[in-house]
Amino acid sequence: MAQAKTTLRTTAAAKAASKAPTNATADKLVGTLRDTMVSLVRRDGPDLSARQLAVFLTCYLQEEGHTVRGLAAELNVSKPAITRALDRLGELDLARRKVDPLDRRSVLVQRTLKGAAYLREIRSIMGETSTVAKKETETRVVRATRRAA
Repeated sequence: MAQAKTTLRTTAAAKAASKAPTNATADKLVGTLRDTMVSLVRRDGPDLSARQLAVFLTCYLQEEGHTVRGLAAELNVSKPAITRALDRLGELDLARRKVDPLDRRSVLVQRTLKGAAYLREIRSIMGETSTVAKKETETRVVRATRRAA
């Protein structure tokens, strides 16, 4: 009986330990996302909503061509919501729409040079915030090790 309790505790501890790195990784990613979003909001430049950013990133990070209908299906939102997001992205010259010459009922979403530059900027900010977060984590580990010793 005592052995069974010990085994259950050991199993529970192992499960908790296996989740810890995932939680730590998720915490780091969420921190990087927060720091990136704060940097984007603070700087001079377009301030996109979550939906607009999702549409933008989907168009720029996935190679295949995109349509309003396809984006709506992929992001699980209505076509009018995609249209509003694309209206804003078009105002900022981050994306543009063009009628598909092969199927005039379909609207294609095209990338722009300004949009590509904006994506480079996002990547740069994320790289910087990720590097800072990594250094902060290393510093905390060193301090914790010193205290434990």
